[in-house]
Amino acid sequence: MFYIYVVSDSTGRTARQTVNAALTQFPGMDVEVIVHNEVLTPAQVRSVVADASGVGAFIVHTLVTASLRELMLRESHRSNVQTFDLLGPLLERFSNEFIHQPSQQPGLFHTLNKEYFQRIDAMQFAFNHDDGQRIEGLADAEIVLLGVSRTFKTPLSIYLAYKGWFAANVPIIMGIQPPEILHSLDPSRVFCLTTNASRLTELRLTRHERLGGSTGSYADPDFVLREIHYALNYYHQHQGWRIINVTSKAVEEIASEILAIMAKEKLQGMDSE
Repeated sequence: MFYIYVVSDSTGRTARQTVNAALTQFPGMDVEVIVHNEVLTPAQVRSVVADASGVGAFIVHTLVTASLRELMLRESHRSNVQTFDLLGPLLERFSNEFIHQPSQQPGLFHTLNKEYFQRIDAMQFAFNHDDGQRIEGLADAEIVLLGVSRTFKTPLSIYLAYKGWFAANVPIIMGIQPPEILHSLDPSRVFCLTTNASRLTELRLTRHERLGGSTGSYADPDFVLREIHYALNYYHQHQGWRIINVTSKAVEEIASEILAIMAKEKLQGMDSE
């Protein structure tokens, strides 16, 4: 039995995948790979080397901190443990090429990957819960947007998703009862969008003309005004729902306003604990 210790100051996933890829070239070998992740202190390095010495293990490491890499080299030599530094030579070569020192921040790659996949999941959530779809999943949304047609619900959901937020949106349509599940949501997650009637009429007229005038009273000024009042009346029935006026605002500005409200309330909640 051969032992390989994978040592990392983060998750160890990168080194483990590299080792596994190399081991595919040695079929039939009896090898056990043991991962030691979150190795961040000199004491941990010494402990791992001592363990490896006890079982005759070979160490493969991806330590980004120069002092820990140097300590690993000294301790392994002292204990007669074979090691292989996967990351150090590459960092040094990059440092020479870029004439710039690496940040030596453990877990940075994992953090960036985590943020990337968070955005991917959030985007998928936004698409799945756009325009009132899959209302049973609204309880999983971090932000729920309500609004009549053409109040930027969809682009706002997608923009928030790009920022990593799980956002859903539900249309408010005069004469159609909104989903009951809205009443059971945490009010702090619900944001109600409204706008100026004349501006909304302009936006709807553009869509009305694009569709060849087949939208009925959709862009009629009186209908638009009544639908806005209907939505506002519904919003005001729910304590804790925030109303955001989106008139003449960019999506980025609306999103910033919503996130600022959430951040302020979170801070107030922490202060009250």
